[in-house]
Parts: sequence; C-alpha cells; structure tokens
Amino acid sequence: MVFSKRVPRHPAPDGGRLSPEMLRDFAAAGVLVLDGFVADTACNALRARVREIVDRFDPATVQSVFSTTDQTQLADRYFLESGDKIRFFLEADAFDAAGKLRGDKLDCLNKIGHALHDLDPVFDRFSRTPELAELVRRLGFADPGIIQSMYIFKPPRIGGEVLCHQDSTYIYTEPESCVGFWFALEDATPDNGCLEFIPGAHRGPLKARNRLMPDGRSVTETLDSSPWPTDERVIVPADKGTLVIFSGRAPHLSGPNRSARSRHAYTLHVIDKACRYPADNWLQRPDLKLRGFDDTCCSPT
Repeated sequence: MVFSKRVPRHPAPDGGRLSPEMLRDFAAAGVLVLDGFVADTACNALRARVREIVDRFDPATVQSVFSTTDQTQLADRYFLESGDKIRFFLEADAFDAAGKLRGDKLDCLNKIGHALHDLDPVFDRFSRTPELAELVRRLGFADPGIIQSMYIFKPPRIGGEVLCHQDSTYIYTEPESCVGFWFALEDATPDNGCLEFIPGAHRGPLKARNRLMPDGRSVTETLDSSPWPTDERVIVPADKGTLVIFSGRAPHLSGPNRSARSRHAYTLHVIDKACRYPADNWLQRPDLKLRGFDDTCCSPT
C-alpha cells in the first residue's frame, strides 16, 4: 500500500463549503485538518457548559473507567448502555492509593458520552450549525445522522494513551459510512497528547469489528492481524478551534498527557442513515431518535 506523506491542512472554508481540492485531499489521506473552523467564543461556551455539567456530577456514585489499553469498559453495563445518555468515565490513574480522586473531578475525567449532542441544548447548538451541515453534505452523506458525541478531557499528567484504532471497528454500518469530526477546544500539542494519523492507511482493510454479544458483553473480533505501519504515522498538532475530519477506517492514536495542560476536545461521529446499522453494534439508542442536522432538539437536561 502507498501511504500519503502528509496530513492535509487548510483554512476553514466559508460556510463549510469544502473545495474540490479539500475533498481530493480527504479521499487521499482519509483525514483533513481545517484550521479556525470554530470561533474561540464557541469553544469557550462548550467548556463552560461542561464545567456546569461536571459540577453536578457526584463521582462517589460512579467509578467507571475508560481505557483503550485495559478496555474494562467492554464489560461495563454503565458504558454499554450510554448510547442514549450523558454518562461520565474516569481516567485509569484518577485514583490515589486510598481510592480517592487525585484532584479536581474535572481533571480526573477521561470523557463524557455519548448523547450530549441530543440531550443538552448547548451541545446541540454546537453540533448542528449550518457550516457543519454543509460540510457533511459535501462529503456525500445522503441522510446523515449524528450517532455519538464525546467530550474528551485528556487531563494533565494522567491523560491516558489511546492506542491505534479505526472508529468503524466500533461504529459499523453496511456499507461503512462512519466519519469522525474532532474539535480542538484547547491547543493540542505533542506534549499534551495531540492526535496522530497514518495518512492513506484508510484504504486498507478494517482490522477489527466490535460486537455486542447475547449475554450483554462487548467483544472485539480480529479481522486482520497485520501490524499497523506506525513508522508512517504523522503527528497532528491542532490549535484551539481546529476541526479534524477523518474516515471511520483512518487509523489514529494519541499519546498520554504527562504535561501540566489539559487537552479538551469534542468529537462527533456521523453515519449515513441510508446504510444498515447492525443490532450487534455496542452503541444502541433505544430511547433516542437518530437525528441529522435539521431536526428539533430533544428535551433539554
């Protein structure tokens, strides 16, 4: 396989109108970086809102950990039933030897998922702008639906490593249609665990498929055991307000955050509702309609 030599980067297009060059770059690399897509004020509003949401969270009631290295969440009902809810997931290193949080709960969280975009009006407005709707249209979606959202904290000093993976492993459709939209709400640098991609590797096979089993467990089946060509990976720093778009087959990862600065980000995953969404995908939304970019927001929380 011939890989791209770079991750393409462009200034954000007016009105979300991706140019033919941008679309060619995305098709070639499987990833596209758009600088300045979101205004600082919008980033700050989302961060302020998540502070309010976290202030209401009592970590004594939930100690669910999210980790791509241990993957204990794959047997955790709190995680597996979060597709239509707002739930909180802590970092593996959030607890001290006595089992207490090491610091402020905001700096102990790994993420919040997975329906902020449907259940909170501030996140709904951020997720459904005309610019994003136009961008998704130009990417070729026939009937887009926002299947998942995540607020990712990557907290200082304990932010966990994210191993190389493809999002279509976990958000699978037939045919595959998943695309990720990752918004930098703070500057993301090599020091605090910015994204890394293997550009062009999205043209290779889907290497794994996660399935929900009849007993309620989630298991990941290996489809291709060949190693990732990690020597081809490209580090992708992103200033606050940057949008990174990537194919569901695009291999990506991020290192741990051992710096003193957090790396807050917000991610949406969009699928095409014209495609089949299997019943054995872990993420199910029994109590939420799958909405696109023009539907009315659900009841605010």
